[in-house]
Amino acid sequence: MFVAGLVGALLVIAAAVLLTDLGGAGDEPGADVAKSPTAAPATSEPALPAGVKCFGPDCTGQDPESMGCGGQFATTASRATVGTALVEVRYSSTCGAAWARITQATPGDKVRISAGGESGDGLVNADKDAYTPMVAVAAESEAKACATLTTGDEGCTTEQ
Repeated sequence: MFVAGLVGALLVIAAAVLLTDLGGAGDEPGADVAKSPTAAPATSEPALPAGVKCFGPDCTGQDPESMGCGGQFATTASRATVGTALVEVRYSSTCGAAWARITQATPGDKVRISAGGESGDGLVNADKDAYTPMVAVAAESEAKACATLTTGDEGCTTEQ
């Protein structure tokens, strides 16, 4: 048993020596010179936080929640009360996009976002709220949200 243990220990030491670079041969010219890091290519899009999957025009038509633009990355840019419903423009500077949200609504009520010739619609279902797909915007003031209720009431947000 002692010999088997000794052979096992020698095998572990031999494997460690073979798998570890002990400084290299040093025969290559310039081997002792540190390599400088290469610069990353410049891009026009900002670096996006983890979980955010789009920016600007790439967000148009996308779901704000599934693309990571909602939650901590969104603010309410403007709001209006239409009948009993609250309609809002939600804006994410991180994503460069806006969308409309309607709450306290009735199933069948509609909400629309529009900005820069683009628009998107949302329809309220049983949970009494809805939101639209996103549209790209350079500033939160570019977007406008409008609601059309089943009661016939209509209204839009104004800038705050």
